Amino acid sequence: MVKFSDEFVINRSKLFFSGHNLVYTDQPDGHFMRLRERGFTLIELLVVMTIIAILLTIVSPRYFTSVDRAKETVLRQNLGILRDAIDKYYADTGKYPADLNQLVEDRYIRAVPVDPITEENVWAEIPPPDPEMEGVFDVHTISDKQALDGTFYEKW
Repeated sequence: MVKFSDEFVINRSKLFFSGHNLVYTDQPDGHFMRLRERGFTLIELLVVMTIIAILLTIVSPRYFTSVDRAKETVLRQNLGILRDAIDKYYADTGKYPADLNQLVEDRYIRAVPVDPITEENVWAEIPPPDPEMEGVFDVHTISDKQALDGTFYEKW
């Protein structure tokens, strides 16, 4: 026989304190259920999982678009840094650098920046339009992907 230390009656339900557990009976046969051992039902878990799935479908496209936008901003900045360094090198020496590492060796830039689209520090080095001149006249990314605005990165 189970012995309870305290008994309360609330709305025809009997509540008992048995040690550390609160138990109650709502059945005429005296069937007990421990309140602290109640868990979530399968329906409750499915509802929560559905809500999380809906939130993820709303948030994830915005997240990936913002990541792509950030990469494009970094690409524009890196292209600007490289082109500015090439122009300064040409203004100082009267010729274009042999390659991008020449800009690092002569301290026009600290390091060749990483292309955020390809995630490598490999760039397409464009020669000068004058066939008599040598070196790197311009740089582009080697990626053939399309930007968010519809243009191709390699045309930037």
